[in-house]
Amino acid sequence: MSFRISVSGAAADAVRRTVPGLVSDLVASGITAQDPELWGPAAEEEASKRLGWTEAVAISRPLVPEIEALREELEADGVTHIVLAAMGGSSLAPEVITRTARVELTVLDSTEPGQVRAALADRLAESALVVSSKSGSTAETDSQRRVYEQAFRDAGIDPAKRIVVVTDPGSPLDESARAAGYRVFNADPNVGGRYSALTAFGLVPSGLAGVDIAEVLDEAETIELSLAIDSPENPGLVLGAAIAATAPLRDKLAIVADGTHIVGFADWAEQLIAESTGKEGTGILPVVLDVNSPELTADLPDVQVVRLVDDAGDEIFRNDTHGEIRVSGTLGAQLLVWEYATAVAGRLLGINPFDQPDVESAKIAARGLLDARPEPAPAAFVADGIEVRGTPEVIGASSDLASAIEVLLEELPANGYLSVQAYVDRVAHPEVARIRDLLAARAGRPVTFGWGPRFLHSTGQFHKGGPAVGVFLQITEQPAEDLEIPERPFTFGELIAAQASGDASVLADHGRPVLTLTLTDPAANLATLFDAVG
Repeated sequence: MSFRISVSGAAADAVRRTVPGLVSDLVASGITAQDPELWGPAAEEEASKRLGWTEAVAISRPLVPEIEALREELEADGVTHIVLAAMGGSSLAPEVITRTARVELTVLDSTEPGQVRAALADRLAESALVVSSKSGSTAETDSQRRVYEQAFRDAGIDPAKRIVVVTDPGSPLDESARAAGYRVFNADPNVGGRYSALTAFGLVPSGLAGVDIAEVLDEAETIELSLAIDSPENPGLVLGAAIAATAPLRDKLAIVADGTHIVGFADWAEQLIAESTGKEGTGILPVVLDVNSPELTADLPDVQVVRLVDDAGDEIFRNDTHGEIRVSGTLGAQLLVWEYATAVAGRLLGINPFDQPDVESAKIAARGLLDARPEPAPAAFVADGIEVRGTPEVIGASSDLASAIEVLLEELPANGYLSVQAYVDRVAHPEVARIRDLLAARAGRPVTFGWGPRFLHSTGQFHKGGPAVGVFLQITEQPAEDLEIPERPFTFGELIAAQASGDASVLADHGRPVLTLTLTDPAANLATLFDAVG
């Protein structure tokens, strides 16, 4: 089968109690028919223009030969390397599609100058850049496009032959890209970024990189009918109820890749669920784990475990003591089922799953800092080259690095979580992610990890709009060498610093405890940081 799901424990109780009502309310067929009234009057206007993903398979079919033809054209021109400049769902969907197909794609979803410079230095003469943005106004994507345009020109390469744009029809980027002679693919404007995996945003970079995107659409098509039918076995209804209708609500969703052939799916599901549900003081917080993560052996009653496996079994209701959700299936089917399930979860939670009201606040704060150019706030203290800053409740009770981390953890409520946000070069310093497990073992609570600034376009919504139970550890770095952004009055280093500072200020305004650690020499400072945590 293209998709299987089984549930036990609290998830099974939620499905038995909730799905019959969803069936009688014709929720599945209503989503498929793009009924905007399913999420209440307040959501109706937004929902009326955000349900095009339900017919993405049919709408995207004509794109396949166009993408394949362009891939052949680029290969004939010597292009063997595709780079994607995108953020949020526009980057995470192609990342999971290409990684699962074991096809190379360089995803540039950062403004960290070292990471941008490394991408530019990697086979530029053989590279093409896909720029994906609904409007083109996203600061990260705009900056990445500008620096690649300049690099191509400096190398004697016509950018019009190497830059491909994916955007909404009639957007500012659509108009400017066509004027510049770039190849443009228009996506369905009635689809939000995080639901766009099976649209041009997911398919163009994946197809140009070499994925058989027709097969991905075929996989999704096999599950369409099952998702449209108002039935107790509808996988979208079952999964939506399992993650959003437990009583009491288990609002931390531990997503574990446990032998699945799909690579990186949890990261894509994280942004879909967090940004869709985390608002109005409620929501489901996805926590991406591996099979050895400390949270899986702790007794955490507010955590619901979902395991991504290669065979979830033939029975929906499973008799065991684990109390978890198990899902399996092809990638295309998984993408569509989780989109349906997230829309269902929004209805069950009583929120609009298609808006992101708190994402813009961090963008506004970052733009304000770039415009005003204030002097950086002085560090409260410096510990072996690590500059320490934070909100008063954290810094006021801290005397050194270890005590600052201890105070932050003491701010964790019994139902809370810790979010680690690393605004560092994830290519040069992937080991930073090790801190997640160290902190989870110490805190005894769920810990999320996000690379900045990409998480701002996904889980950033939950952190500010969801339940006020999070505490936040920012890890930033001083770049060894900055990088200019052509025709912009700020550099990449200044941009990422403003994004981190802007988000910290918004979190503080929402009453969230924040500790910011700035690495002045990451290679040397990381050992100090790990020692302080451990």
